[in-house]
Amino acid sequence: MTTSRRWLFKVGYGVLFAPVGLAVILVVLHSLGAINAWGFPLVHVGVFCLFGGSSCLVAAQFVGRRPAQRVAASQRRWLGWGLAILLVINVPTYGLAYQMTHVRAPGQLGIGVPKPKNAKTPSDRGLSYATRTIPISSSQWLETWEISAEASTPRGTVLLFPGNLGTKSSQLISPAQTFSSLGFDTVLVDFRGVGGSSGSTVTLGIDESEDVVTVYNYWKEQQGRGDAPIILYGVSMGSAAILRAIATHKINPDAIILELPFVRLVDAVKSRLRHHKIPTNPTAALMVFWAGIQHGVNGFGHNPISYAKAVDCPALVIHGAQDKWTPVDDIESLVNNIPASKQLVVSPEAGHHQLIGVDRPLWDASVSNFLKAI
Repeated sequence: MTTSRRWLFKVGYGVLFAPVGLAVILVVLHSLGAINAWGFPLVHVGVFCLFGGSSCLVAAQFVGRRPAQRVAASQRRWLGWGLAILLVINVPTYGLAYQMTHVRAPGQLGIGVPKPKNAKTPSDRGLSYATRTIPISSSQWLETWEISAEASTPRGTVLLFPGNLGTKSSQLISPAQTFSSLGFDTVLVDFRGVGGSSGSTVTLGIDESEDVVTVYNYWKEQQGRGDAPIILYGVSMGSAAILRAIATHKINPDAIILELPFVRLVDAVKSRLRHHKIPTNPTAALMVFWAGIQHGVNGFGHNPISYAKAVDCPALVIHGAQDKWTPVDDIESLVNNIPASKQLVVSPEAGHHQLIGVDRPLWDASVSNFLKAI
């Protein structure tokens, strides 16, 4: 057996059995109180090791064999290059997909962005509020803040949902302040994986659509609001989650306000890769594929532009002409797919930032005029 073949076998078997040794180490450290082993992504590490180890073992079958056993040199060379390219392309995209869709608590081991926290509260703006925890299961929950309308008789309720890795405090307090002044009760929501809610994953609006459904049903049915209208407001990923909740889970809000939506998940990933000067093809498709494997979802079918066809309530869409992630032409196509009455407001100065922080008078006026008809 040649040195290269022996090396591939050793690496292959070592990588395949690495999760076993890692599990033992985690158990020991957990028992000593050094770490919280439950927070380590062992399953995902195992999938990664299975893919890498298997590739090494397959390569070993074609490297360094005796002439009577081996395939032609050119075939072996092409196979080696093919396996190398496969590893070079898939290993980084698997890691990028994991990094983008996982959060970790302070002190937690593993890959992922730090879990966003709520740095301020409505009281910092002089707003009284109440915190409510909405259960999803015995071990999962959503945290919300409830702010009452300034009017003695509320006109309805607005449920607010943030964008990717956004929290109640970072993206929703200012809009809630306006909605409250217009006479609406407001409910500010942390999706799973951020703020005060449970969870450690982000799926860019796919699983988050279930959070929209949970809050909508909880408020509409369990809180007994009667016939008062319920309006949904979402920022970026929150807009995608709202549209998916309407199309897939068949909720029926009285109106929706969508700010900075994206039209297709693959296109959204491409725009971010392009911004960081990373080749988009096939990187974006592979990232969506591996994220789907990691979370058990179909990212290629996650297209808000298609979900828009199911909207049967008044819709206000707000966007920025300078948005580097989603061009206005795409937003116009999404709006045109909405069969119900709709309005599109485009700020010439705004990019991928909430308009309320760029041109508050325009945002306030657009929302106020839209809600007059609700």
